[in-house]
Amino acid sequence: MANVVKQLQTIYRELPPEEQEMLLAFAQFLRARTSQKSSISLPPQPLLIPRPENESVIAAIKRLSQTYPMLDKSRLLNETSAIVTGIVQDRNVVELVDELEKIFARHYQTYVENQSAK
Repeated sequence: MANVVKQLQTIYRELPPEEQEMLLAFAQFLRARTSQKSSISLPPQPLLIPRPENESVIAAIKRLSQTYPMLDKSRLLNETSAIVTGIVQDRNVVELVDELEKIFARHYQTYVENQSAK
């Protein structure tokens, strides 16, 4: 087991920061998936993918889609499309990304409530 941990640490250190974040996100995804199998009554938790500085709106949508893999993206389409339209209207990107985070969090809360009602 110690050898596997050392291998993972070595791989992690050799990756650029963006790839390190992806490796961590994938590990968190696997852990969440494993915990879902062992405790079916709990809804899956969002993955902890940090928000990078100077993130574009499109990159934020991709990140949030990875953060909330349990959400039905088609249900988010109208609201995320409205945010993308904000780019054309030359709105502040940071504010648009903030709005996206609120939208995804709200949809996740609805998802959790629906899972609890089952």
